[in-house]
Amino acid sequence: MADITADPARTRARAWNSDEARARTRKRYAAERRFRMYGIAALCFATAFLVILFTTIIGTGWTAFLQSKFLLNVTFAEDVIAPDGKRDEQTLRLANWDKIARTALYQVIGANEADRKERKDANELLSRGIDVQLRDMVLASPDLIGQTKPVWLLAQGNVDALLKGAIDRDIPEDRRQLNNRQLAWVDAAVDKGILAKKFNTGLFTFGASSQPETAGLLVAIVGSFFMMLTVALLAVPIGVAAAIYLEEFAPKNRWTDLIEVNINNLAAVPSIVFGLLGLAVFISFMGLPRSASLVGGLVLTLMTLPTVIIASRAALTAVPPSIREGALGVGASKMQAVFHHVLPLALPGIMTGTILGLVQALGETAPLLMIGLVAFVVDVPSTPLEPATALPVQIYMWASSAERGFVERTAGATIVLLGFLFIMNALAVFLRRRFERRW
Repeated sequence: MADITADPARTRARAWNSDEARARTRKRYAAERRFRMYGIAALCFATAFLVILFTTIIGTGWTAFLQSKFLLNVTFAEDVIAPDGKRDEQTLRLANWDKIARTALYQVIGANEADRKERKDANELLSRGIDVQLRDMVLASPDLIGQTKPVWLLAQGNVDALLKGAIDRDIPEDRRQLNNRQLAWVDAAVDKGILAKKFNTGLFTFGASSQPETAGLLVAIVGSFFMMLTVALLAVPIGVAAAIYLEEFAPKNRWTDLIEVNINNLAAVPSIVFGLLGLAVFISFMGLPRSASLVGGLVLTLMTLPTVIIASRAALTAVPPSIREGALGVGASKMQAVFHHVLPLALPGIMTGTILGLVQALGETAPLLMIGLVAFVVDVPSTPLEPATALPVQIYMWASSAERGFVERTAGATIVLLGFLFIMNALAVFLRRRFERRW
């Protein structure tokens, strides 16, 4: 009779059911649970920091979308605006618009115009940008001369900060930006409904300014648009063409391997290096204007090209070889197979990679600082050759300003930039989900 203890199956079963085997199994399961806990903890840690980041930015910056304004009955007196009867543009630009606005303010708050100190305190309640505001109104509609119209005029930055809670009323008067008389005027104006916080359209319509209440993002938005347009017109066709050649037509040899390695390396080069390259080539050698959107676009094109090439090659590689073989099998040439069959199928991936490359370019600051896009530009550029700035550079400049009002402007501009980035990333996700094909 055979010995059943010599049965290999029974021996293995006893080995798997032994105390030592069960201990090893419990240890392995415990390690898996710990690893799962580590992953969950890492996700919670990253999510917490992300929540703190966005809470801080939004909590600081949402007030930038509101601006305190006085509702004043402004009399556009002809003897002040055009005392000699002329209404040409030069005369209107040189008119004493501050006097018109301040006279309307004195009447509302009851300030004694004859008292020099009282008049000075009252003048500090209005922004120094009110002259431009009134001048532009009359230039757009000269018929206002001689009429009295209710106008919402910008309040001074300290008044705006007071209404937003950024100035403590309880600190001593000699250490407060607004004195007791000014506080009384502000409180009375709020009670009368002639001083209120309105949506800050100036954040999107004003250019650069040394005063936070008259500082806006329009120049930066237009400059970023010109730069992204330059990147899209240059980086996309050049990058896609290079990817098609390298993936479909280039021979596989040492030179193409060297090119591929350098393209991958360029994608990891610090962005400031591209700024130095643009400074040396486009400004010093080619003589292009400094601080121009075109130069910024060219620098960002160089920086974005590796990303576009890599993403486009990945999209082309994802197309099954059977597509190429089928096209060639029915008599299509190599070029027809690529451009009529492979490229249309790879287009969703190419578009997604291109948008992600543009997102990366939109958020870059360092290369733009190197080519002088930190200029103080008030007028909106009409061409890519005129001086401009960009959204991330504008955020950098506001962050370095000492005035209290620029703190919320910095966070508000960051919200705007994040909004653009979110929209572009959402567009990339939509295109990928909408047109993606699974093989």
